[in-house]
Amino acid sequence: MKQVGATLLIFVMMLFVSTPMRAEEYASYKFDVGVHAGVSGYLGDANESNIFQHPGYTAGASFRYLPNGRMAVRGIFTTASLSGNTADFEDKFPGGENYAFSSQIYDLGARFEFNFFNYGIGETYKRMRRWSPYLSLGVGATLAVCEGSTAFALNIPMGVGVKYKVMPRLNLGLEFSMTKVFGDNVDGEISDLYNISSSFLKNTDWYSQIAFSITYEFGKRCETCHYVD
Repeated sequence: MKQVGATLLIFVMMLFVSTPMRAEEYASYKFDVGVHAGVSGYLGDANESNIFQHPGYTAGASFRYLPNGRMAVRGIFTTASLSGNTADFEDKFPGGENYAFSSQIYDLGARFEFNFFNYGIGETYKRMRRWSPYLSLGVGATLAVCEGSTAFALNIPMGVGVKYKVMPRLNLGLEFSMTKVFGDNVDGEISDLYNISSSFLKNTDWYSQIAFSITYEFGKRCETCHYVD
């Protein structure tokens, strides 16, 4: 009797696994919206090496256009707390002065994402996978508020991450990004501590994020295309 029951259970499980997904479960979508949160870091005049020496928080929201399973265009808004302190430096400044800051930044931008795999569920002939690593690159603008002063600058965000499709319309993601700011005031008025003029690599600020995201897809694609000659 036990053998019959075990055989029946195995049969039911095989039937369940082999049952094809319903048509709506194969559907793909054109857009997604989501939120993200994580840890932020800073690199600049008040922190020269360890980007997460003084970790802060980051949070935000995003909207994606999904032309296909390999590419996405993402509009994203992020706010993050940043801080630094030159007391962490091995080198000392003349007179033994220390410089510290704490700021809040607001970042609005657009990014292009490239998935290494054809990301999605179903449509096996397309070799779609429910997870994929990806790279991102974009442009944006940063507004920094530090000790009552504000500063504005353009930026270039660069990121690497991985996304996983939990359900046909629900996605999880983890991303590390570095943002190059074309300005030197994310850390307030701290600048030119070594009397070296700003350049692309020197005395301009960077900030980074490690963020977890959750997104929901919508805007079902047309499954049947009709052409009129």
